[in-house]
Amino acid sequence: MDPSFDIIDVNLDNVEKTGFFCYMSKKKEPGYKQKREWLQARFAEGLKLKMIHEHGGRDTAFIEYIPGEYAWRAVNAPNYLVIHCLWVVGKGKGKGYGSRLIQECLDDARQQGKAGVAMVTSDRVWLAHKPIFVRNGFSEVETAPPCFQLMVYRFDQDAPLPSFPQDWEARAREFGPGMTVLRTPQCPYIENAVNELIDLAREYGLQARVVELRTAGEVQERSPSPYGIFGVTLDGSLFSYHYLLRKDIEKLMAER
Repeated sequence: MDPSFDIIDVNLDNVEKTGFFCYMSKKKEPGYKQKREWLQARFAEGLKLKMIHEHGGRDTAFIEYIPGEYAWRAVNAPNYLVIHCLWVVGKGKGKGYGSRLIQECLDDARQQGKAGVAMVTSDRVWLAHKPIFVRNGFSEVETAPPCFQLMVYRFDQDAPLPSFPQDWEARAREFGPGMTVLRTPQCPYIENAVNELIDLAREYGLQARVVELRTAGEVQERSPSPYGIFGVTLDGSLFSYHYLLRKDIEKLMAER
């Protein structure tokens, strides 16, 4: 045990007490409640969520991962663990917490007899960036537009590598004209993002709708980006894969 922090394993028995790192000050909000219910269902599928709690301080980092067969990312990764989220905040940065949590996941994958661990990274926002995974022995095995990399740590060099789908444009076209917001309950911040997008689309006179992806299979088969749990298409093309502030949406609309 490290003298300066504890690693908390969040599970079905303690999630009400510990929370799940995100949205801790907004437990009455719809996004928080949706994420909690989503977690309660995912624990049975092997999801793990670990948080670093500094002694005398606060929760400063977390990692969430799940067997690839149940991953809420648009990846094909059977017999791998797939990291959904890795986040270090505030004064927790620069202390090696991200790497420590990655190693926790790798150790877990070995104990479970998995072929390795995979993570979708991005050059932009809302996902961890590639360098921390390179430092921890991961390799880039594939890329996807507009800014994604599939990072993999493989224990068995003969095991098939995880992969991205190759039909991103066709997936986006499926949602047709107007604005379509694809959402899931995996991230508590999504609720506000969806409401903002729909309101602004109507101001622009756009046809707008929300499509709920309800299972990992739907995410893997239908998402127009590797991120999977949230996305926006506009007239059959990917508009954004991540949460957007109003000013960001207006800027993108002006660039059309």
